[in-house]
Amino acid sequence: MPKIVFLTQMKLELKNQHYQGSSNRTSLYDVSIPENYNGNFIIFCHGYMGFKDWGCWNLVADFFTKVGYGFCKYNVSHNGGTIHQAIDFPDLEAFAANSYSKELYDSEAIIGKIQANYKPNKIFLIGHSRGGGIMLLHCKNQSISGIISWAGISSIASRFPIGEELETWKKDGVRFGVNMRTKQKMPHNYSQYLDFLEYQDKLSIETIVKNRTLPVLIIHGEEDTAVSIQEGMLLAAWSKTTLVTIPQTNHTFDAAHPWDSATLPDALQRVCKETLTFIQHHEQ
Repeated sequence: MPKIVFLTQMKLELKNQHYQGSSNRTSLYDVSIPENYNGNFIIFCHGYMGFKDWGCWNLVADFFTKVGYGFCKYNVSHNGGTIHQAIDFPDLEAFAANSYSKELYDSEAIIGKIQANYKPNKIFLIGHSRGGGIMLLHCKNQSISGIISWAGISSIASRFPIGEELETWKKDGVRFGVNMRTKQKMPHNYSQYLDFLEYQDKLSIETIVKNRTLPVLIIHGEEDTAVSIQEGMLLAAWSKTTLVTIPQTNHTFDAAHPWDSATLPDALQRVCKETLTFIQHHEQ
């Protein structure tokens, strides 16, 4: 059963709540609402091979709730976790069947749930890495007040192999990537590529960002080796904004999993402060 924990001094915490994601798959989300709630919500989406409780994401939620924001973070429905084991990836069948359109569906489901249950005045979206790309696909969603990309991808098409490697994937039906943390071989069904071909107009980050109707903020680490800072530069150019570069930091802004400290790393703290300044400017 979902667990509800009341923290009397600070806030209401709703942990491991259930939502129906893509393909009617049940997944988890958390909601934090502080006593000094200002009426506005932030929704956070993790990245590839990620999950809502990775590393510092709980501390990120605390950063924003302490200054009055409602905060929601969620697991995408096909990230390989389950409602009973959400940290690692016991369900590789679900992971193999994931797709970008499924993650877009999940984000829409979570946005709808927050709107229905809490009726916030304004909603802001934050996404990290792949999640940044997913959230940027909402750049014309008029129910959203702003979108922040943390080390976000600029292209979904470029995530797929080409040439002989693509033909091998088609022939074999599955290809594998290694999760460096768990050492698992993570399967990706060829259906993921077919799904992209079917929905590529909805999944064109470039087209949607170039035609955005919402304010966006693009933040990227200077030494990101997972998603090149060149992708952040592209996103900033397409959105006609200034890229916020965080010097001497990596893809996760110096965070790691597990994270045992009670404080954010300096780089991620700066990311949160830049994000807060942007949100406060656009919530007026």
